[in-house]
Amino acid sequence: MSKSANTLLVLFALGCSARFAPAQTPACQPIAADQVIGRDLAAALPAFHALPPDILLANVPPPGSKRILHPPELLSIAKRYSIELETPSDVCFEWPLARLDRDRVLEAMRQSLAIPDARIELADLSLVPAPPGRIEFPTDRLGTPAAAGLRTPVLWRGDVVYGADHRFAIWARVRISAPCTRIVAAENIAAGQPVEARQVHAAAAECFPMAARLTLTIEQVVGTRLRRPVSMGAELVPDLLATPKDVNRGDSVAVEVLSGAAHLEFTGKAETAGSTGDFIAVRNLSSNRIFQARVNGKGKAVVEIPESR
Repeated sequence: MSKSANTLLVLFALGCSARFAPAQTPACQPIAADQVIGRDLAAALPAFHALPPDILLANVPPPGSKRILHPPELLSIAKRYSIELETPSDVCFEWPLARLDRDRVLEAMRQSLAIPDARIELADLSLVPAPPGRIEFPTDRLGTPAAAGLRTPVLWRGDVVYGADHRFAIWARVRISAPCTRIVAAENIAAGQPVEARQVHAAAAECFPMAARLTLTIEQVVGTRLRRPVSMGAELVPDLLATPKDVNRGDSVAVEVLSGAAHLEFTGKAETAGSTGDFIAVRNLSSNRIFQARVNGKGKAVVEIPESR
């Protein structure tokens, strides 16, 4: 076959491929709003520069979808506003999407924690492209470690707030720690006995942030009673502490008896424990009789008798 014939065959093949190639989808115009308005269309097609800039033309679908204005729609808009327009091509609008910026994610987490010394390590981050907006990671959606000191990352769910307060779900797996002070037993401490200052000491440590806020102080521990024994070196946590009572069983109680203008005071012995407002059993040390009295302070109780009695 001659050289000229080969050239003709190549040109014919190229012509056929161009004729039967699928139509190219127009590149979409990025739009960071819920609606397409006049100025958006004018930016995409200068022929629409005479459109009122704030006129509503179409709604924009959620991120990941496109809004395409087809030629009939465009010609209708042009006719409505007396705009000369030749046969146009499709015009496409969509939310711009991008991978999450790790620095912005970390900054949002720090603001949410509000613990200046907290250390946050991103182990994994949602890879789904997100629309532009404010990143939020609320602390109530932060997971907790399965065990104290565990280095396994925890899941933290968040959102990108975009448009008219829409939310695009995102997530991250993080390792977080913050300086804290733990209260540790300096010796074995029995259950039910008041904790003495010499029996505990403070130790600097690293805690998960939510746990750091729940750590105790020595002042909160001293004088309380433990629900179960604690060995030397073990940490004292809130669940170990029994709710302190204003009167404990076996305590001496200053009893005040009131009946109209009559007023009597004596010391009794508590047979049951209680806090202010509770009724407890008190033994009269002189008669050995037991009666009910209402706790009204630390080591105090009151008995109110109607005058008719």
